[in-house]
Amino acid sequence: MKIFSGSFNKPLAEKIADHLGLILSPVEVFVFPDGERRIKLNERVVDDDTIVVQSTATPVDNSYTELFFIIDALKRSGARSVTVVMPYVGYQRQDHVFRDGEAVSLKVMIKILESLKVDRIITLDLHSIKIPEFFHIPQIELSALPMFAEKIKGLMGVGSLSHVADGARPFADEDSDLEQSSLSEKRSGADLNNDNENKSVFNSSASGQSSHFFENAVLVSPDMGGLRRIKMISSDLDSMPWIATVKDRDLATGEIQTNRIEGELPDTAKTAFIVDDMTSSGKTIIEAIKLLKEKGFERFFAFVTHPIFSSDAPILLQRSDVEKVFVTDSVFVPEEKRFEKLETLSVAEMIAEELNNIK
Repeated sequence: MKIFSGSFNKPLAEKIADHLGLILSPVEVFVFPDGERRIKLNERVVDDDTIVVQSTATPVDNSYTELFFIIDALKRSGARSVTVVMPYVGYQRQDHVFRDGEAVSLKVMIKILESLKVDRIITLDLHSIKIPEFFHIPQIELSALPMFAEKIKGLMGVGSLSHVADGARPFADEDSDLEQSSLSEKRSGADLNNDNENKSVFNSSASGQSSHFFENAVLVSPDMGGLRRIKMISSDLDSMPWIATVKDRDLATGEIQTNRIEGELPDTAKTAFIVDDMTSSGKTIIEAIKLLKEKGFERFFAFVTHPIFSSDAPILLQRSDVEKVFVTDSVFVPEEKRFEKLETLSVAEMIAEELNNIK
């Protein structure tokens, strides 16, 4: 087995390779002055099972194009199989027609992947339950929710719950809900799992205090489309109470307004764990916090799988009332978009475990 990486999340690819006991095979990427990319493999792949890692994030079109060229090079060079690891799938918010005259951009990208004879694709926390139906090749969707659940338990100082899965867990079907490194380079991966620091976020080393925060905590979906996601993480947290904030988005401008809460709000709720699949502008989280503050909430923590961080999101989130923003390394966050409240959890091990399962 050989593993290759595109240009858009090489640090994650290196971590995955390390967990697999491999080293990244070299890919030569040359960019012409007009922006065209030329791809060349610098290693033989005849009759090899191959993996290519590429998150199709900003700039989305460039990352997709580069991925297509790498796949084509692998196939032309005689690779026996090509498994695409695409932790973040670009265009997944364009999975249906919102207004007359629009393209379904995600379907276009999936058709191109399939035309290149990809053998399988591994994704992470897709935006919609319907997206897997678009694929006509084997597709495995992993989730960061078990990792987030463990982090929440650490923050509350309650320890592990025996039924929470370790590592990768593909999404289960549900009919009812259709709708790198830490920002600071001072913190290492080991620091992210340090129990003492986890507890210190709540200043709750005493068991009584931990129990108090457990009783006063609630999970929050920042929109109705995340109900399936919030119910899944609730089940990993002994049915922690959950609610959803309802947002209205102007489809032309993208402006968001959050104006009400759905679900039963516990009278004692003071701490909110906001869970979402991605954040771009950061405004969905910020608007949810504003509404929750009006309802008496005092502390806010955000858990987001994909840190797209376009526009001024890092500045807005740093200045907001959120105490910590936990994300995964599904998308590489450049230095200029890192901020003090950001903490990154790696999905490399869970992806490597899934790759081992399909050897």
